[in-house]
Amino acid sequence: MKTALITGANKSIGFETARQLLQNGYYVYLGSRDLHKGQEAAEQLRAEGLPNVEPLQIDVTDSASIAAARQALGQKTPVLDVLINNAGILGSMSQPPLGTSLSTIREVFDTNLFGVIEVTQAFIDLLRQSAEPRIVNVTSGLGSLTLHNDPSWKYYPVKGAAYQPSKAALNAYTIMLAYELRDTPFKVNAVDPGYTATDFNHHSGPGSVQDAAARVVKAALLGPNGPTSQFFSDDNAPETGISPW
Repeated sequence: MKTALITGANKSIGFETARQLLQNGYYVYLGSRDLHKGQEAAEQLRAEGLPNVEPLQIDVTDSASIAAARQALGQKTPVLDVLINNAGILGSMSQPPLGTSLSTIREVFDTNLFGVIEVTQAFIDLLRQSAEPRIVNVTSGLGSLTLHNDPSWKYYPVKGAAYQPSKAALNAYTIMLAYELRDTPFKVNAVDPGYTATDFNHHSGPGSVQDAAARVVKAALLGPNGPTSQFFSDDNAPETGISPW
């Protein structure tokens, strides 16, 4: 049975991603900053007839928490097949470039970029034991620098000094990581789940968590001939599914 770790998986898109991977026969480690909330989420999935799930406490902004999670997971399985870096924060709703505090920007980057890097580095040894390792970085369509410079883009006015740059930086890291792992079985991709109605955006998005999670799961299930170093976004590019960086 293949294994997957999803960060930030006790609710919303992460939780639905866990559900869909379980339905695809994976054993899922449901990463949650709050262990109690992770336990509740896992119990809900088991109640749905999906028993192959267990919570794993992990705070992606805390090095000690990441190290403890890596040790705990390593005691449970010698192989990790899929890492989904899903944990993310928005920060304040208004983020003017000249008015957003450095503390806010650092807080957002700590989760959306540095957390992803540290988690990936911590679990890479377990991923290397997989015959078909997959890393999925959950990004945002708002991380596209190309589209942010296009006045005709539907989200062109949605600018911010913390969230959007953090996702652009995550996209850049995805490219660099995919390049380093280019001669291995790894597939490393960034996935925009789309503008989805979740707590993250006060349920303002038009998309469903089911469709959003399906996009993430699709990248997690890529076969050996699947693409790597891509920015998948049905929202930004409905015809091709590949967003400009």
